[in-house]
Amino acid sequence: MLTKSELEDLLRSKNLGSTLFTSNYNDDPVKIQVAPTGIDALDAELDGGLPRGQLSEIVGARSTGRMSTLCAVLAAATGRGELVAFVDTLDAFDPGSAAVAGIDLSRLLWIRGCPGGRDKGTMRALDRALKAFGLLLHAGGFGVIALDLTDLADCALRRIPFTTWMRVPRAIEGQPTVCVLVGDRPIARSAGGVTLRLQPAGDAVRWSGAAGHGGLLLGLEVAVHVTGARRPHGNRSCQLFISTDAVHPSLSSSA
Repeated sequence: MLTKSELEDLLRSKNLGSTLFTSNYNDDPVKIQVAPTGIDALDAELDGGLPRGQLSEIVGARSTGRMSTLCAVLAAATGRGELVAFVDTLDAFDPGSAAVAGIDLSRLLWIRGCPGGRDKGTMRALDRALKAFGLLLHAGGFGVIALDLTDLADCALRRIPFTTWMRVPRAIEGQPTVCVLVGDRPIARSAGGVTLRLQPAGDAVRWSGAAGHGGLLLGLEVAVHVTGARRPHGNRSCQLFISTDAVHPSLSSSA
């Protein structure tokens, strides 16, 4: 029988200690490198930005600003001179909106998938996206690598082997790469990663006048809830405003 200390030493020797003993992660913040998202309110809740060398996720229903938030992350990275990659599983990415968001398209590697269709077509697109995602992780050299898993059925996501999400942190460990999944619901994150869950705020829709009486849609208020290993005392949240005349989220207020 192994003693507790012997078991802990064995787990750490197999590089599993950071998963099971997250206090190590919290006790040494100096070693944590982050990449600012470019959204001040969100960076404040993230203690500076998204953690590098970790798998994080941005999740939410449609029209909650999940892609707008990702575009802000990519724009901030290309603004720092970094290369970024986006795996577009169902070919839903709009380069025009990305340029408006401030993304330097000359520094973006866009891997296009195919539009969703019948089950076999969707699974083929997902398989190709996961293979491309794996190649990017092992290639290195990217500041941000993002995989779009939005609008995929639960049955398709359940077919992804669980070991896939175990291999991702090992592939980017020690690298200055932010790895991000984008989806409708939580999918996976590493021990040091974070989940950004977006949902409409109270009176989410903002109009220039009375709604339905000639008023123009100005944008949407969304609440961003942050969870992860660096939140030992509970979740944090902030509120953002997604404008209709620009894809880039802007600060409305924080909570």
